[in-house]
Amino acid sequence: MKLVGDIGGTRARLALSDDGRTLQEVAVFRNDDFADFNSLLGEYLQGIAQAPSAACLAVAGPIADDGRGARLTNRDWRIDVAQLAQQFGLPQVRLVNDFAAAAMGVTVDTDAAPVTLQEGAAQLDAPRLVIGAGTGLGVASLIQCEGRWRVLPGEGGHIGFAPQDETQDGLCRWLREQHGRVIIEHVVSGGGLAAIHDYLHGRRLAPAEISQLAHQGDIQALASFDLFASIYGAVAGDYALARAARGGVFLAGGVAVANLELMQRGPFLKAFGAKGVHSALAARMPVHIVTEPLLGLHGALAL
Repeated sequence: MKLVGDIGGTRARLALSDDGRTLQEVAVFRNDDFADFNSLLGEYLQGIAQAPSAACLAVAGPIADDGRGARLTNRDWRIDVAQLAQQFGLPQVRLVNDFAAAAMGVTVDTDAAPVTLQEGAAQLDAPRLVIGAGTGLGVASLIQCEGRWRVLPGEGGHIGFAPQDETQDGLCRWLREQHGRVIIEHVVSGGGLAAIHDYLHGRRLAPAEISQLAHQGDIQALASFDLFASIYGAVAGDYALARAARGGVFLAGGVAVANLELMQRGPFLKAFGAKGVHSALAARMPVHIVTEPLLGLHGALAL
């Protein structure tokens, strides 16, 4: 029996598999309900009859060079392989970046069909880009190597924010006063949507509230989401050019899938394709929103 986990900044998802393909005993936890990851895992394993013999945990943060530990970027949690072995008797634990798992999850066939924003002209063996705004911003790539998909993870959400017009210039200056260095994650994330709304309208609302108001047609909320989507599209298009992602661009993370209609309004694709001399190349790249809710678990199991 194998244990797989997708440990984000807000929620943790855990599951088991005895055949390497099918997820069983899937559970979702709110991280705020636990002091640390070991407490959360302990509650999950209390209800499990058969102890897992190995685990792959996808963690929203960088993995230590020796692969034996990880610290979440947006939560003060550390996951330590030695502690997991001692406390839970897990003889084998592999830690991977959460977007490495999300990227590998894109290669797994599930019943959840993606929503296509741009058909493009896919090249099946070409590199793929997986990018997703949620609590933070994750970025990873997939390349074919000897007939298998290989993941290139990273911390792409922490590159600098490059404003594209005067409104974004003003947003960047406003954010610089708060953060010093302004990174993409300050803008393209749930918290980024809240920051955009605060900058434009002087009201700090929760991201879910902004989305709800936008779905209801609120003019201010729509303006905030459209600016968010435009910046998201520009960033995704830049990464797609850097990766030559002719195999497709896959939008993971909670923000896109929770706001499918808003993401299809136009600002995302307009900014994605506004690449000057390479606009025609950007137009040939398929763009999909991933709707599989257990993407990271499927990817962790594949890894």
